[in-house]
Amino acid sequence: MAIAPATALIFLPFAILVGIWVAWSDMKFMKIPNKAVAALFWIFVVTGLLALPFTEYLWRYLHIAVVLVVTFLANQVRLMGAGDAKFLAVMAPFVDRGDIAVIAPIFAAVLLAAFATHRIFRAIPAMRRGFPDWKSWENPKFPMGFALSGTLIIYLALGTLIGAQPPTL
Repeated sequence: MAIAPATALIFLPFAILVGIWVAWSDMKFMKIPNKAVAALFWIFVVTGLLALPFTEYLWRYLHIAVVLVVTFLANQVRLMGAGDAKFLAVMAPFVDRGDIAVIAPIFAAVLLAAFATHRIFRAIPAMRRGFPDWKSWENPKFPMGFALSGTLIIYLALGTLIGAQPPTL
């Protein structure tokens, strides 16, 4: 992984908090709140200054722009929801550009696990009774905020453990 463990460690606690909020909200309301998207953005604005060299910090804003354009287009052709598109864009600066090949399989695994978990839990009457007002139980669409937030959290957690390693001789 290209992300430095110290960088991942600075980002991780905040990603956990916002990630739980996003996952819960998307499962309950089938919406990712704009406030959660804004919170993650402002977390990057502040913590990015502490976690990254300044030039790298500035380049990470390009990640937001590129991902926002791509996900906006995906939203326009109905491949994803608008909340998912915005959340993905503000997740982007937390990911080191050298880790694109790392985050893709993490996302694939988390997506499959989140989808299976959600579908199994919604088939269990006790779970449905425990969370009776969750719109995602009845909606045929999957609450992607559950998988997206899990992806960011797992990526950063792995980064704290196996992030950029010093070169070996």
